[in-house]
Amino acid sequence: MGNGFQFIDIILLAMVAAFIVLRLRSVLGRRTGNERQRPDPLAAPRGESARERESESDKVVRLPDQSQRARRRNSEDDDSGKTPLDATLTRIKVADPSFEVEDFLEGSRSAFEFIVNTFAAGDSRKLKPLLSREVYDKFDSAIKAREEAGETLETTLVGFKKTEILEAHINGLTAYLTVKFVTEQINVTLSADGDIVEGDGDQISDVTDIWHFTRDTRSRDPNWTLVRTETPQ
Repeated sequence: MGNGFQFIDIILLAMVAAFIVLRLRSVLGRRTGNERQRPDPLAAPRGESARERESESDKVVRLPDQSQRARRRNSEDDDSGKTPLDATLTRIKVADPSFEVEDFLEGSRSAFEFIVNTFAAGDSRKLKPLLSREVYDKFDSAIKAREEAGETLETTLVGFKKTEILEAHINGLTAYLTVKFVTEQINVTLSADGDIVEGDGDQISDVTDIWHFTRDTRSRDPNWTLVRTETPQ
């Protein structure tokens, strides 16, 4: 009799367990493989290809960090790849932003032509603004000596073969440039009677001159002053 009641209890418990399982399945549902996936906020939108994702990433502008900017500034200021002449010319331009090498060379050729022709014409007054006191005194003395001898100098500047900056230096705000001129000239010195004292009117000669210029980079006057001349042997 006792075993009968125990068997009935087992059946009742099994029925209760089956009922609970059926209720849970009706509430939770069964996994069929077609369930909707929980959205992932970090995943790319459905249907978006890897190429499209790369295209979108290309539209993102990444700002350089401070270390990148510092490295860029250092590379711009670095003179390691420049010659000493280039580095000095850069410092001159920093002192005087209007300074340009090509403009200077063009101006130096104009100054050379003007000074050579004015010296030949014997006009010291026009030379004075472009020359230092020492150079002016030498040019003026040569002009006076030529006049006292009754001689005249005829100079024809045929053209420039080469113009180059040999050296550059800056001391404070004062810049110094050394320029080499290679020109073709015809030079003839004539006596008071018109006889040739020196030179040949039919001969074009290559003449090399080295001139030294200086300028205060703070000055509003764009002209450079000729402070020394030399002729290589």
